[in-house]
Amino acid sequence: MKIYLLLQKRYMNKFSLLFLSVLFVACKQPSPDKFIDDLMSRMSVEEKIGQLHLISGTDAISGENLYSDSNKTVMEIRKGKVGAFINAKGVNKIRELQRIAVEESRMKIPLLFGMDFLHGYETIFPIPLGMASSWNLKNIETAAHIAAVEASADGLNWVYSPMVDIARDPRWGRIAEGAGEDPFLGGEIAKAQVRGYQGEPAYADNTNILACVKHFALYGASEAGRDYSVVDMSEQRARNDYLYPYQAAIEAGVGSVMSSFNEINGMPATANSWLLDDVLRKEWGFQGFVVTDYASINDIQRFGMGNSYGAAIMSLKAGTDMDMESYAYYFNLQKALSNGDINIRHIDDACRRILKIKYKLGLFKDPYKYCDTTRPARDIYNAKHRETARKIATETFVLLKNDSNLLPLKKQSTIALIGPHGNNRPNMLGSWGWPANINKATTLLEGMKEYASVIYARGCQPYEDMTQEDYLSLTKDFEKDPRSEAELLREALSVAKKADVIVAALGESAEMSGESSSRSDLNIPAPQKRLLKALVATGKPVVLVLFTGRPLTILWEKDNVDAILNVWFPGTEAAFAIPDVLFGDVNPSGKLTATWSLNVGQIPIYYNIKNVSKPMQEWFHKFRSGYLDVPNEPLYPFGYGLSYTTFDYGEIAINDTVMSEKDTLVATVAITNSGDRDGYETVQLYIRDVVASTVRPVKELKGFEKVFIKKGETKNVSFKITSSLLKFYNYQLQYVCEQGEFELMIGRNSADTQTITFTLI
Repeated sequence: MKIYLLLQKRYMNKFSLLFLSVLFVACKQPSPDKFIDDLMSRMSVEEKIGQLHLISGTDAISGENLYSDSNKTVMEIRKGKVGAFINAKGVNKIRELQRIAVEESRMKIPLLFGMDFLHGYETIFPIPLGMASSWNLKNIETAAHIAAVEASADGLNWVYSPMVDIARDPRWGRIAEGAGEDPFLGGEIAKAQVRGYQGEPAYADNTNILACVKHFALYGASEAGRDYSVVDMSEQRARNDYLYPYQAAIEAGVGSVMSSFNEINGMPATANSWLLDDVLRKEWGFQGFVVTDYASINDIQRFGMGNSYGAAIMSLKAGTDMDMESYAYYFNLQKALSNGDINIRHIDDACRRILKIKYKLGLFKDPYKYCDTTRPARDIYNAKHRETARKIATETFVLLKNDSNLLPLKKQSTIALIGPHGNNRPNMLGSWGWPANINKATTLLEGMKEYASVIYARGCQPYEDMTQEDYLSLTKDFEKDPRSEAELLREALSVAKKADVIVAALGESAEMSGESSSRSDLNIPAPQKRLLKALVATGKPVVLVLFTGRPLTILWEKDNVDAILNVWFPGTEAAFAIPDVLFGDVNPSGKLTATWSLNVGQIPIYYNIKNVSKPMQEWFHKFRSGYLDVPNEPLYPFGYGLSYTTFDYGEIAINDTVMSEKDTLVATVAITNSGDRDGYETVQLYIRDVVASTVRPVKELKGFEKVFIKKGETKNVSFKITSSLLKFYNYQLQYVCEQGEFELMIGRNSADTQTITFTLI
């Protein structure tokens, strides 16, 4: 300080004073490593283990709550035995828990507060599979940022998102939570979400929170589409087809990673040192911490690999830092240390990684950074956020069919809105919508009445057996209707007679997809299908507004219904976003990010398949790879989606037909809007390595551009192709690109492209 004052007297100009002030502050503030070294030198073993302990409140439900006791929780926080909290909601409650941690515990270490809010906090956006279908990275980043703003206003500083598992089996319910089947697209979306949650630079203010990429790893490849099931695949396939989105999130700077429930080739992910140490930390350079999924250390016992004591040791040694709600570390690590089954370095490494993230978040500087009690009224579910959610939702809807240009509807028409989803408030949100107040959502009926004359009938029950409803709906219940199916159908047909057009609001309910919601039958529920057939039989034009959290098998619907608009679960502004598109105020632009199959027997089905020794031709042919009863082609291919206008593609032009590893090839195509409406088109780039040292896919997405083109306008869309886009993991697991011929494809979806070739030398 004396030196600083002397220099201040000698150098009085403003620049010098500013420089010296910054220098003084820098010298005064310890580096993160020095700060944490000092902190840990004063912590007991019990307090270090406490930082590894994540417990659950009861304000949300995301797993089996095994040990909840609010009085005990407060005592444990005072003793420094808790490092983080999940499922506490409300800034006042969180502020009080944080106060206990930083004012009443010995070490005064702040807590992390996390929650699953995958597609919005109280302003709910479309489910992630729907968001991906917008192919709009800016919108995806914006939605993540708004979720962070709202959650941080309510005291939370940690979100268990993005979920980046590649899913190629729609029977798996959690396909709803991710971006679909493609690793390139999944990686781009993962980076956008991390930016949205954490900000750039990360954690710069109290609206930026800690993101957590999940579920590491390969969870979306569970056998038979059953949640929590076995994953068994080669490392080459894992690296080429599944791991990239996680790596992209790491490259974007995500601060935490959640291990997955599944085992991988015989080793549970939570105790998999190859996954957590070799790949994640040593190869990818991850600097954050790893948290388990809900009580997943306990699952190691269920896999038949020992008791809680052994599972805790395995997980800690493998690189799992924080135990979510299984209490395995809490009850076992001190004993394991005394027995010599672990050493203090294992505990210290995990504790250090957690403390470092808390330091980066700014919690040591200001433990109440996210506890401003004036923010909720201003920042949560406000008009600006709701308007943004409405606009974003309109870009996620996928127009699957539109015979005779039935859509958009005429606002002067009389519309019969029929179906159990037409007047269901909470079901608009989809799975993982529980942070929101479900009663704030508007029904589709209420929204459509602002556009046209609408009459409504429920039409049927949502399920064949309504006793299933108590399980499926959880907090998102349908209103009970005691009438028989015949009575409901008579009312629906009576309403239909009075209308010009029928809009059938049908499909899955919110909790038919998401965690623990696998299905073996991907048709719309049977009572709804019987209703739809009766409506089609009236001869009136029928628009199917399809609610779903996954690709469905809707072959009959495709063949018999006039128009199909897939709306996923659009969120709190669904009631307004859907009619925005139905009545033409917005031109639909969504495109599928997961292939839709003809039937369940085709699953798994995805566009970037490898060629086989005896490829199928048009239809069944003996000694060819195909089915006796259906073709190999899907119902709807990856990248598919119609518009109210038409887009014509010119021929591909490339600046050269030969490139080296250091060159950049530029491919350009002219897109003309030849219809009578302005609209967005998502132009897709695919590449195929024609001859390689190992079997390669028939095509892979390597670029996309969503462009707005006015009617009558032509725009040139260009893609840059570098050698990095041509790389893959070969048979020896080397990441290489190989010389030879490549096919470059550009088109409106994966099945509708034109091709040009180039050579890599």
